[in-house]
Amino acid sequence: MNFIRSLCVFITILSCLVISVHGQAAARPGPGSGTRIGFYSTTCPNAETIVRNAVTAGFSSNPRIAPGILRMHFHDCFVQGCDGSILITGTNTERTAVPNLNLRGFEVIDNAKTQLEAACPGVVSCADILALAARDSVVLTRGTSWPVPTGRRDGRVSLASNTNNLPGPSDSVAVQQQKFSALGLSTRELVVLVGGHTIGTAGCAVFRNRLFNSTTGPADPTIDPTFRAQLQTQCPQNGDASVRVDLDTGSGTTFDTSYFNNLSRGRGVLQSDQVLWTDPATRPIVQQLMSPRSTFNAEFARAMVRMSNIGVLTGATGEIRRVCSAIN
Repeated sequence: MNFIRSLCVFITILSCLVISVHGQAAARPGPGSGTRIGFYSTTCPNAETIVRNAVTAGFSSNPRIAPGILRMHFHDCFVQGCDGSILITGTNTERTAVPNLNLRGFEVIDNAKTQLEAACPGVVSCADILALAARDSVVLTRGTSWPVPTGRRDGRVSLASNTNNLPGPSDSVAVQQQKFSALGLSTRELVVLVGGHTIGTAGCAVFRNRLFNSTTGPADPTIDPTFRAQLQTQCPQNGDASVRVDLDTGSGTTFDTSYFNNLSRGRGVLQSDQVLWTDPATRPIVQQLMSPRSTFNAEFARAMVRMSNIGVLTGATGEIRRVCSAIN
């Protein structure tokens, strides 16, 4: 009898523990809770094809939209999660913040949305369009493909003042680690995702301070001298600050590991990129990703899925915008 009574008490305690664990899980959903592969398979089965075709058409007209859309998705996810808030126009929206002023490809997202609204009105979110378009942009620049979990909903808030956590071109590794860690991303994922700089450009204004001696300090000694001379020609001290330079010299339109090789040769354009080689916390990761047996493409795909599930709105939260540039 005593054994049965003890067993009942044990089962009761165990039940309480299970309920407690499930209660905590419900209160603190993990990244990407609610997204899944094939979310639109019945409600809008051609959604991914429509987005892919829109991105391909935009890329055919201007290949520079590929890095623009990839960067746009990155910047969207780092500010209040991947909710498409970067797409909203208006005074003091995220889109007006300095780090976002030179993003490209908004018209491609708008085009995809117009076609999706004609095919499946009120079904596919702008946040999902952006996540799918980022993947398609990598594929068009000869990078890998990956299944994109969908089911995000669109946010209703977009403020330029919320963009302070975006990684900056002069950030140290420690600062970058802090910003990525705050969103649940590891140091390895940091290096892998920044490897997206294998495509795209930067304006002279954001790195010219590294090229010349000034009252604030000498030229950056970590830059290869030959490469510094090349950049000084492209970005003279009193020249046009809007001139743009490939972030991955010699391979700026192809998604590959050349970016990491350039870092090892002192040919990182941005200070925040070059420190990935000079800092002992990240240099071994760069060495692995630039090796002949590099797993960069596979790791980039996994890291993108992780990043694209940061702070997503699902279920009844948020909305499905009718146009991506404005809340309903």
